[in-house]
Amino acid sequence: MLGFGSIGQASLALLLRQLRIAPSRLRIISRSPDRSAIAAAHGVEFLAQPVDEQNYESLIDAHLSAGDFLLNLSVDVSSLALMRACRRRGILYLDTCTEPWPGRYDNPDLPLSQRTNYALREEVLAFQREQPVAPTAVVTCGANPGVVSILVKQALLNMAADCGLEAGRPAGRQDWARLAQRLGVRVIHVAERDSQVADRRKQHNEFVNTWSVDGFVSEGLQPSELGWGSHERHWPADAARQEQGCGAAIYLRRPGIATRVRSWTPLEGGYQGFLVTHAESVSIADHLTLREGGEVSYRPTVHYAYHPCDDTVLSLHELAGKSWRLQGRRRILRDEIRDGRDELGVLLMGNPRGVYWYGSRLSIGQARELAPHNSATSLQVVAGILGGMVWALRHPLAGVVEPDDLDHDEFLELAAPYLGRLAGVWSDWTPLKDRTRLFDEPVDRDDPWQFLNFRVN
Repeated sequence: MLGFGSIGQASLALLLRQLRIAPSRLRIISRSPDRSAIAAAHGVEFLAQPVDEQNYESLIDAHLSAGDFLLNLSVDVSSLALMRACRRRGILYLDTCTEPWPGRYDNPDLPLSQRTNYALREEVLAFQREQPVAPTAVVTCGANPGVVSILVKQALLNMAADCGLEAGRPAGRQDWARLAQRLGVRVIHVAERDSQVADRRKQHNEFVNTWSVDGFVSEGLQPSELGWGSHERHWPADAARQEQGCGAAIYLRRPGIATRVRSWTPLEGGYQGFLVTHAESVSIADHLTLREGGEVSYRPTVHYAYHPCDDTVLSLHELAGKSWRLQGRRRILRDEIRDGRDELGVLLMGNPRGVYWYGSRLSIGQARELAPHNSATSLQVVAGILGGMVWALRHPLAGVVEPDDLDHDEFLELAAPYLGRLAGVWSDWTPLKDRTRLFDEPVDRDDPWQFLNFRVN
């Protein structure tokens, strides 16, 4: 295990228990020596060692050999470099996001297009095409990205059953895309509302979060990105297209944590979240694309709509006031959480029956019963890690795969025990429902599924 932050600590006990890994067969490498106590309590070797471009291959050689597994939960270590090294040595691999070496996310001299998840994904896909049959590397497989790609497929099947539409068993990405098209799906939100609250509230000059502070802030300061649907007629004033690759997404010339969007979950109702870039916004849109004669005939708009816990929202407001310079203190909420849940799912919009949300409702109490060292948020990530690792062990020569490529029913069977209650709910909600009439807004009330209507300027 490379990296031992909040997700690594949350994963450890379940890796040992569910994958039946002997503690002597697991090693943890982390740049932070003060995180060794949890590893020691489980009898696992812990090495305090920063990883960089000069030493990553020697560390892999020292600790892994053919048939072993590298679980990459680090930040500021190139995922692509690790994948290349693992492929050459016959080592299986999984990560929860595609990371570059330091200096890419926050380099003002780089074009915005190169600081996007779209660009990082295209580099991984190029590596995938080099050798389709190779040791399995499962990329971007946590909760989101990860589990949510699986939830989209199950949601489509649920919608088809509820609408009396014969769906059969889709055999590949084109079948899934045709099913989404037949159901009239025009927009997909990864709709998440984290309501967890701690005994000690956010303090001045402190950034708190229920998962990695560094990871959230770094992705939040990337350009906002979204899969761009074939139905869209309006063009955001600050949007830009990518010049290379699949063409499934656009980016905005602003950070994701400065972009608010209107969305909905069943327990919260309507809310305003942040359109933070995520790999699934690109991969889901790409996998659900249909082309005729080389032209896109169908693609949904896809993006994240994230309302983190309330103290994290306060942290973001303070961060914005400091011109995006991170606060002096950082704190991960876990043991001090006293109440709340993480409601994480996918909201599919455009069907005549209404919108359909399908996802995980996991409370802090349930998370603590299921596994130690977890919040509701971290356990949803761990569920994706476990599902992806077991899938890789069962399919060791699949090459580079995204969560969208995996067998959704097999994956969901593995992950579901750690997702709390999985629920599907229909609603008549739209982005225009209950909108105030105090101010004029440039919206097309005859068509609520345009991205312009989701933005809050």
